[in-house]
Amino acid sequence: MPSLTSNLYEFGEFRLDPQKRVLRRGEEPIALTPKAFEVLVLLIQHSGETVSKDELMKVVWPDSFVEESNLTQTVFMLRKALGETVDQRYILTIQGRGYRFAAEVKDLSENGHAGRPPSASARTDSSINSGQTLVSPSRTEVSGATQPVKKAWLLLGAVALVVVAAGLAAYLRWSASPRPSPQPPGRIMLAVLPFQNLTGDPTQDYFSDGLTEEMIAQLGNLDPQRLGVIARTSVMHYKNSQTPLDEVGRQLGVQYVIEGSVRRDSNKLRVTAQLVQTKDQTHVWARQYDRELQGRLALQGEIAQEIADEIQLTLGEHKSVQPTLLPQNYDAYDRYLKGQYFFNKRTAASLEEAIGYYQQATIKDPRYARAYAGLADAYILMGAYSGRPQTEFGSKARAAALRALQIDDHLSEAHTALALIVQSYDWDWQTAEKEFRRAIELNPNYATAHHWYAEHLMWRGRFDEALHESERARQLDPLSLIIAADSGAILYFSRQYDRAIEKWRSVMEMDPHFSRAHLIRGAYVEKGMFAEALADTERERPMTPVPSYWSWLTIIYGRSGQSAQSRHALQELLQLSRSHPVDPMLVAWAYLGMGDKDHAFVWFEKAYAQHSNELVSLRVSPACDPLRSDPRFQDLLRRIGLAN
Repeated sequence: MPSLTSNLYEFGEFRLDPQKRVLRRGEEPIALTPKAFEVLVLLIQHSGETVSKDELMKVVWPDSFVEESNLTQTVFMLRKALGETVDQRYILTIQGRGYRFAAEVKDLSENGHAGRPPSASARTDSSINSGQTLVSPSRTEVSGATQPVKKAWLLLGAVALVVVAAGLAAYLRWSASPRPSPQPPGRIMLAVLPFQNLTGDPTQDYFSDGLTEEMIAQLGNLDPQRLGVIARTSVMHYKNSQTPLDEVGRQLGVQYVIEGSVRRDSNKLRVTAQLVQTKDQTHVWARQYDRELQGRLALQGEIAQEIADEIQLTLGEHKSVQPTLLPQNYDAYDRYLKGQYFFNKRTAASLEEAIGYYQQATIKDPRYARAYAGLADAYILMGAYSGRPQTEFGSKARAAALRALQIDDHLSEAHTALALIVQSYDWDWQTAEKEFRRAIELNPNYATAHHWYAEHLMWRGRFDEALHESERARQLDPLSLIIAADSGAILYFSRQYDRAIEKWRSVMEMDPHFSRAHLIRGAYVEKGMFAEALADTERERPMTPVPSYWSWLTIIYGRSGQSAQSRHALQELLQLSRSHPVDPMLVAWAYLGMGDKDHAFVWFEKAYAQHSNELVSLRVSPACDPLRSDPRFQDLLRRIGLAN
């Protein structure tokens, strides 16, 4: 142990007597474990200097072998006892080296002298660390692990969630401490960077991605009023990336990131996680968990209890969080993660895959609410991505969403799915808004709820509110192309064509083929920029022209007065509709572009009979401006619930 001399030390409002083993704040004694006290004495005796982890462990645990995580936990408890906050740090973590006591220390012993603040060399070293990229082991480790056993992977998610919840709880307790200065107002923004798959088996990537999503969901529920968590879409941009953390912070607008790794070796699991402040790469905490594979169901209960305890400590008098109902069957969890992996690819084929895995998850665990919510989302999007009739999926989506809510009425994803269903299939706008609001109330960090609610407000002509919700979605998912593109749609439908064009061009700079951004053609047409609209359409022409291609050509040529070309494109579209399922709205838009209102209404009615989702845009679409005074149009708006 460190030398317990008769010296007395003072730092801040604290006084330390090593010989009597007493630490006081004013007249109040501070309780410390023996090991925490010894670590504090050693750091103070070397104030301003970096004390290596090896030296600390040799001095404090001289006669026993302990894991480095013991030291990490001891330092964490010491920081907690001192009441550290981000603005008042006593112990600095020096990445890859050790710890340094940063506060000014005075030696009050008879032969002592006024202590010095951290040395000039130490301050210089600290400033260098603040300005450089600190690459953590989790971003550079090379796996030597053997092939994983599937059930080992299924346990990793729960273990990693414990790490994250516990560490973040520690941070929030520090930030909430009344000593010595309060946190600035506003929400803390945090990103969970993709945990690294160190199994050496790339086929397990689906689990790594799902693990990241699970952590985001758990953290998003901790304290949504004070903590914002970046959505999966944005953080996955940093998978296998070496982007410096300060740059990640700027790109995502976050003050903190969590990063780490998971791996298996023989019959043990190892999970590491770190909470890092992005502006200077300061490590707020770091943890390592080593667990046996056996007794995983009992371990699941232990982990759930630990998370609950940490949440209670973190939130204090804040409203309590309704925990997500976890699956009771690990095979169900495995299939759910595979479903999420394919759902996020957003193609017709991948959505089919996702539906299959979600269904398998619900069979394995009939009370797994999140699997039902995922199934509902996949059915909702399938119509748009596959081009098949919306009615084919509506009843299936509704049944899945209602089942999810029956199991867990506090699941934000289920309320969001139901909101979109009743909007798209029932045109029940009031119920849809109620469900969107409930979803956001349950989880303000769920970016999709804000995104789809913004779209809902847009269809109803409430553009200022829509832009506000879209901005909230963007803050939670800043790199999402669909959120950015739909923000452009709000600007377009509110007749802000120049801003819409600017927004859509910025999306296409990131992905030139992102389909939603090519709504830019509509803004070009409304501004009379027909050459630009035609160039964009031809640039994205598929190898085999699809209905939307011919519809756009009919509109562009029709609006620009090129009647012959417009009629030719229309004939191609009509011929295609005779042999393939075509959304009637594509034909209606084409006729409207040619100025043929009567035929447009014929196809509007066909779209109404088939329940085309495109009908929701009628109230706000600039293409419909020539129809506003037509009684047929007002009657159609009334039937879909969008009349003024």
